Amino acid sequence: MRYQRSSSLFKEAQAVIPGGVNSPVRAFKSVGGTPIFVERALGAYLHDEDGNKLIDYISSWGPMILGHAYSPVIDAIKEQANKGTSFGMPTALETEIATLALEMVPNMDKIRFVNSGTEACMSAVRLARGASGREKIIKFAGCYHGHSDAFLIQAGSGAVTFGSPSSPGVTKGTAQDTLLAPYNNLEAVEQLFLEYPDEIAAIIIEPVAGNMGCIPPIEGFLEGLRNLCDQYAAYFIFDEVMTGFRLAKGGAQELLGVKADIVTFGKVIGGGLPVGAFAARDEIMSHLAPDGPVYQAGTLSGNPLAMAAGLTMLQTLNNDDELFDRLAEKTKRLHHGLDAVLTTSQIPYQINRLGSMISVHFTDQPVTDFESAAKGNNPVFNQYFHGMLDEGIYLPPSAFESYFLNDALSNSDIDETIDAFKRVIKKLA
Repeated sequence: MRYQRSSSLFKEAQAVIPGGVNSPVRAFKSVGGTPIFVERALGAYLHDEDGNKLIDYISSWGPMILGHAYSPVIDAIKEQANKGTSFGMPTALETEIATLALEMVPNMDKIRFVNSGTEACMSAVRLARGASGREKIIKFAGCYHGHSDAFLIQAGSGAVTFGSPSSPGVTKGTAQDTLLAPYNNLEAVEQLFLEYPDEIAAIIIEPVAGNMGCIPPIEGFLEGLRNLCDQYAAYFIFDEVMTGFRLAKGGAQELLGVKADIVTFGKVIGGGLPVGAFAARDEIMSHLAPDGPVYQAGTLSGNPLAMAAGLTMLQTLNNDDELFDRLAEKTKRLHHGLDAVLTTSQIPYQINRLGSMISVHFTDQPVTDFESAAKGNNPVFNQYFHGMLDEGIYLPPSAFESYFLNDALSNSDIDETIDAFKRVIKKLA
């Protein structure tokens, strides 16, 4: 495939936008080459500015669970746009989507809407700190919770240590309030609580990691974290920006059977528009302004266009009792097809999957945390990515991202993907 138009557009963008993109992974830095500029999308397919049609496996990084340009959502946006796009005042839509979301998600009493997953996670941590009167949080290496300062922390030389800033502009003081542990390592978290028994406000975690590839929790890990939070009076925050309303109607809490104290949402809950949210029980949310002293605000929070899109999306998911099983079966079909190809090659690999999330890692070791994910063969992944792109298959342009399948994908699309995979792997082997 040729991308002359995309290449030209990228050069124009670089002159006026840092790196030519408004989110770094889009720049193809990890895999090399020129990013693809999209002209439109419909169902399971992307149509780029060069006239190419691509089968899409990122679904806008998760929110397009029903496929692109899903007509009921588009119609809801159009109808609301004719009434106005922003008021800075309450609307009945906000109450309607809040009520539905709380009916779908277990263990939550109230929800506050914001404009992004980053805002949701930032606000959830502030709420946990304000409600607990403590300052430290625990996060896991490789889990991404947005670009708020408290989350841009990487592990030090030890397995468990104080964080150090992983981006200029993040202060050492901020980093020192973020404690790190390896994902799927309960003992490391136990040690942190033993060292700081009265200082930890919360644990924040992706219950199914999606930013080091798809990495499910090992048996007993989340349950052990829940017990530690109960033992030390810390809050347990599930970052369900990716998994919320994707793995089940009630997200990871429902699918995995573990209760969180605070849950953050994004992506699917906005139907493709910029939306985030965080929810908790009454006794926690009562600390939030205007009821309590923990301040959080946003001029465009509860934006009517976003609320209309999100409400229509959630109504569709809630009324389709077979959707999540269909998505899981499609993902299983893809998994088995990729596995069948790779078992006949000499290329080391691991495939991780849960629900409609899946990732391929070119390593001979199980991928259970960021350290093991980082051992993957990046040059092989880069060749694989570009090989699949040449075949008309759009995958995440990073070895550290999950694929997200959507319901518009047909079995023939998946079979076409597997056939393309055969040709690509044959060249790599």
